[in-house]
Amino acid sequence: MTGSADGPGAVTTGTPAAGTPLTSPAAEPSSQAYGLGASLTPVDAPAKAEGAFAYAADLWAEGLLWAAILRSPHPHARILSIDTAQAAAMPGVRAVITHQDVPGDAAHGRRVADRPAFARELVRHHGEPIAAVAADHPDTARLAAAAIVVEFEILEPLTDPEESFEAEPLHPDGNLIRHIPLRYGDPEVTGEVIVEGLYRIGRQDPAPIGAEAGLAVPRQDGGVEIYTASTDPHTDRDLAAACFGLPPEQVKVVVTGVPGALGDREDTGMQVPLGLLAMKTGCPVKLAATREESFLGHAHRHPTLLRYRHHADREGRLLKVEAQILLDGGAYADTSADALAAAVSFAAGPYVVPHAVIDGWAVRTNNPPSGHVRGEGAMQVCAAYEGQMDKLAAELGLEPVELRLRNVMATGDLLPTGQTVTCPAPVAELLRAVREAPLPALPKESPESDWLLPGGPGGAGEPGAVRRGVGYALGMVHMLGTEGADEVSTATVKVNGPVATVLCAAVETGQGFATLARQIVQETLGIEEVHVASVDTDQPPAGAGARGRHTWVSGGAVERAAKMVRTQLLQPLAAKFGMSTELLSIADGKITSYDGVLSTTVAETLEGKELWATAQCRPHPTEPLDATGQGDAFVGLAFAAVRAVVDVDIELGAIRVVEMAVAQDVGRVLNPRQLRTRIEAGVTQGIGAALSEHLRVAKGVVRRPDLTGYALPTALDAPDIRIVKLIEERDVVAPFGAKAASSIPVVVSPAAVASAVRNATGRPVIRLPIRPQAAVGQPQPQQQ
Repeated sequence: MTGSADGPGAVTTGTPAAGTPLTSPAAEPSSQAYGLGASLTPVDAPAKAEGAFAYAADLWAEGLLWAAILRSPHPHARILSIDTAQAAAMPGVRAVITHQDVPGDAAHGRRVADRPAFARELVRHHGEPIAAVAADHPDTARLAAAAIVVEFEILEPLTDPEESFEAEPLHPDGNLIRHIPLRYGDPEVTGEVIVEGLYRIGRQDPAPIGAEAGLAVPRQDGGVEIYTASTDPHTDRDLAAACFGLPPEQVKVVVTGVPGALGDREDTGMQVPLGLLAMKTGCPVKLAATREESFLGHAHRHPTLLRYRHHADREGRLLKVEAQILLDGGAYADTSADALAAAVSFAAGPYVVPHAVIDGWAVRTNNPPSGHVRGEGAMQVCAAYEGQMDKLAAELGLEPVELRLRNVMATGDLLPTGQTVTCPAPVAELLRAVREAPLPALPKESPESDWLLPGGPGGAGEPGAVRRGVGYALGMVHMLGTEGADEVSTATVKVNGPVATVLCAAVETGQGFATLARQIVQETLGIEEVHVASVDTDQPPAGAGARGRHTWVSGGAVERAAKMVRTQLLQPLAAKFGMSTELLSIADGKITSYDGVLSTTVAETLEGKELWATAQCRPHPTEPLDATGQGDAFVGLAFAAVRAVVDVDIELGAIRVVEMAVAQDVGRVLNPRQLRTRIEAGVTQGIGAALSEHLRVAKGVVRRPDLTGYALPTALDAPDIRIVKLIEERDVVAPFGAKAASSIPVVVSPAAVASAVRNATGRPVIRLPIRPQAAVGQPQPQQQ
C-alpha cells in the first residue's frame, strides 16, 4: 500500500504490499473445488494464523509522527479554559489542536450531526476527546496530552435514561432522539391470561481483537489520505471532509487490514484528529489506541429497559402484546434511531400477534455513546419477549416449545408494523429441529472428578448443588438498511486472460466477502484465479459492512458484473455457431453448447482478451415507519432457533453453558465452512452477552475499561455448538437466495441461555448479563 505520489513519503504495511491482490493462487491447490457451495479457505487465513497479516497498527511512513488524544475524565462538565502552552513547548511536540483548530463543521454524526470533533463548551461523556497532540515519539505525545491543562466546572451527569424526559436538555434539540408509538389492531383487546415482565439489558462492548489505529498522510493539494480499518470508507471520508472544510475529492480513505468488526469501526472519532494533525504538521501522523482508549472511544450496545405485558387466551394463542422500550443512546444520537426502529418492529418476536401497543424511546444521557453492534435493537427485545413466552407457558401449564409452536409466524403473516413477511419464514421447522436434537448426556454417568463444574476449570462448588436446565428461544433480525435507506453497491469485474479481478468497496471485516466475491466470479466465468483488490474511496461506494449487506448488495453487484463479462465472453462463440448465449454453459472451466457441438475451454477462449464490466445492485425500496409505527421498513428477514443446555450451581450462582443447538434460516449455503464459523462466532458472542460481558459505568464513568474488567468469553467458555439444521429455502429477491448469517445467532443465543437458567433454577432471570444472585434458586428436576 502506498501513499499518493505527491505525498511526503511511502506508507508501508509489511505484507501484503501495495497493489498485491488480497487473494493468491498459491494459497489453494488448483485441484480444490471452487465456486458457490465450496468451502474455500480465505486467502488471508495463513497470514493471520502466522501473525504476518498487516493491520492498521502495522502502518509506517517516512517522517512519521505519533498522535495522542486527551480525553475527558468527567462524564459531564463545562469547559472553562484549555491551556496548551506547556504541551506545545515540550521537546518533540509538533502540534497541539483543540476545537479551535477544526476549520469545517463543528460536529459530525451518521444520522444526526451532534458529536463535535473535540468538546467545545461542554463535555457530555467520559472519554470525550478534548485535544490532540502530534509528536516524534508515542511516549512524548502521551506526555504532552497529559500536560494540557483544562479547567472544568463539573456538572451533575444525567445517567438514568428514565430521568432524561424531565432533565435539562444535553443538546439544543433536547434529550429525546426518537419516539415510535406503534399501534396495530385493537388496543382495547384484553386476554384471558396476562403476564407482565420488566427486563434490563446491559451495555455490551464490541471489544475488537485489534484496537483502533490509523495513519493520515497530507497531500500536496491541501488534502489528506487516511489509512484505517474503516468498514464504511465513503461515509467516513464525507464526514471527515466536512470537519476539515474540504471537498470530499480532497480526502481519500484507504482501508487497511480489519482486525474484526462488530459495528465498532463505524466511528469517525479517530480519523478527524489524525487528518487535522497531518495537515497542520505536513507530516504523516499515526495513532494506535490503547485498550482503554478503545473502550472509551467507540460506541457500545444500547443498554435497554423493557416493560412487557402479554395477553393470551386459555389455549395459549397470543392476542396482544404491550411493550415500553427505552434505549439509552448515551451522549450522542449515532444510530439510535435505527436501533429503536428494529426494537419496536420486532418487539413481539417471530409470532403472530393480532394486536399490539408498543412505545419505544431512544434518549440521550451522559453515559458512553451507544451505536451499531450486531443485532442492535433485535437482541434486546428477543431477551424480553422470550422471557415473556416462558412466563406465559408456566402460567398456562404448557411446555415452552408447545406454546411457541402455537404462535409462530410463517410466510404471508404480518408484522405489527403491517408489513407482510414475503421471504421464507420456516420458524416452526427451526424450533422443531432444535427440540428433536438429542440432548447431551448428564455428567452423573461419569466420576465426579471428571465433571466440568460451573465456575471455571475444576469448578468451585459441590456437584450436588449443580442443576441442569434446558431453554429455547426464537428470534428474527432484519437485513440491510431500513426505512428508506438507499441500499446500493457497485462492483467491477475485469478479466485479463486466465485471471479475473474484482473491484468493490465492500470491506472484508472477517465476514467473508472477499472469499464470496471470488466464488461468484469462479461460478459465473469458470475462472479459478480470482483476485479481490484492496479498498479505497477512489472506487464507487458500497456502503457499510453491517447487517449482511455485502453478501446481498455487494455480492449482487459482483454477480451482475460477472454475468455481463460472461455475455461478452460468449457472444462471439454464440454468433459463430448461430445460437444465443443462453444455449452455452460454463462449468469446470469449459464452455459447452446444449447440443454438444461446441466444446472448448474458458482459458482458450480468453487467451489474449481483456474484458470488463461494472454493475450496481439496489434492492427494492423500503419506507419509513409512519406516525403509528406502520410501514414496509425492511428488505428481508432472517430467523433462528436455539436450544441452550446449562449447568447451574444454585448455591454459588455459577453457570456453565454445556451445549448450544442451533437451527438457522440461511436461504442458501454459499460456503459451508465459512457459514458454520460465522454461526459459531455469533453464538459465542451471544453467550458473552448473556453471562459476562458488561461494561460497567458508575455515575457516567466507565469502570475498568480493559480486558480484565470486561470479561470476554474465551475458548474455555465456549460450549459445544451444534448446528443441527440449516434450512435452504431461497429468498427469491436476494442474490443467490442467501440470507445474512452472523447477526441472528447473536440475537437469539442470550435469550436461550436465560431460558435455560430459568429452567434450572426456577428464578425469573430478567437481566442480561445474568447476575450470580439471579442463578441461585430452588432445586429443579434434572432434564434429559
